Amino acid sequence: MKVTDFDRLLSLASDKELFPIIDKVLKGERLSFEEGVKLFKTSDLITLGLLANYITEKKNGKYAYFVINRQINPTNVCALDCNFCAFATMDRNDPKAYEMSYQEVVEKARYAVSQGASEVHIVGGLHPEWGFDVYLEMVYQIKRNFPDLHIKAFTAVEIDYFSRISGLSYEEVLLKLKEAGLGSLPGGGAEIFSPRVRRIIAPSKIGWKKYLQIHKTAHRLGLHSTVTMLYGHVETYEERIDHMIKIREAQDETGGFTCFIPLAYQPENNELNITEHTHGVDDLKTIAVSRLILDNIPHIKAYWVMIGEKIAQTALNFGADDMDGTVMEEKIAHFAGAKSPTQQQKEKLIRLIKEAGKIPVERDTLYNHLKVYEE
Repeated sequence: MKVTDFDRLLSLASDKELFPIIDKVLKGERLSFEEGVKLFKTSDLITLGLLANYITEKKNGKYAYFVINRQINPTNVCALDCNFCAFATMDRNDPKAYEMSYQEVVEKARYAVSQGASEVHIVGGLHPEWGFDVYLEMVYQIKRNFPDLHIKAFTAVEIDYFSRISGLSYEEVLLKLKEAGLGSLPGGGAEIFSPRVRRIIAPSKIGWKKYLQIHKTAHRLGLHSTVTMLYGHVETYEERIDHMIKIREAQDETGGFTCFIPLAYQPENNELNITEHTHGVDDLKTIAVSRLILDNIPHIKAYWVMIGEKIAQTALNFGADDMDGTVMEEKIAHFAGAKSPTQQQKEKLIRLIKEAGKIPVERDTLYNHLKVYEE
């Protein structure tokens, strides 16, 4: 979109208080905390979307990405008891408890490879009876069998747990995992950085300082990672912006985050007294605001698993340039009531992206282009 055309469209904006922000964005200037809050509070959704899409297309053109991937959740037995989580259980005798063997994990990876996957995404419970060696061996077995498969595994919460049960530093844990075949880290476990919120939803999880310390350590060791924010529960707009700015500051230091992923809270089957899913306007606002605040993050993901196909598709014109991927077997969000499918077909993702007016690009984990689906 030409800037002159863009200026003409913005002249129709209904919220005139956005004009100073629009001016800063067009000049390439960084937005402040206060401006981020103002963006969340505006009712001018169309202008917000136009502005975010302008930045997206400046960074990535008309490209919208997807990956052929599979989630593997080796166990839901967990030493932590987070109030917002419907996936994990502390009791191995719970009817819903499960544990995968190495062979089962490898077979899931084998199926993913047979479907053209370039990535497996491994996260799960902090099993109280599994040592760090179990997780190391899991990575090693996958990499030994599928040397070309990228292994994105273990959140910062899991890395901290491995450090505590092994007596190793974060750096030592990450180096051992990298040697075994780890390719990058997922961004889960961030939730909301606000201590107030964490005391309510996940009082036993590591705080934001350790979370970012682990990711920055990984970046310095040559491991990239994604970063997330769980929204739509008890947090405020101010706490969302604070979360984003802390991420922005960390990215200024290391540059190792490839993508920011807003995760819509799923309200079912947990201990928080929240009964409704996030609504579409909030989903789109969160995508758009994150694109505008996180000026140093290359990509913003519309995670269709949590916001559904229709909102994710629409979000490609509200600041997002990635729809994640095929996933193949998502458990965590669906245990909490996600209404989306548990997997997605490559052809469907391509169609959704094209219908949004974007160019589908099959990528690898680090956003290298594997195939561009132009007309």
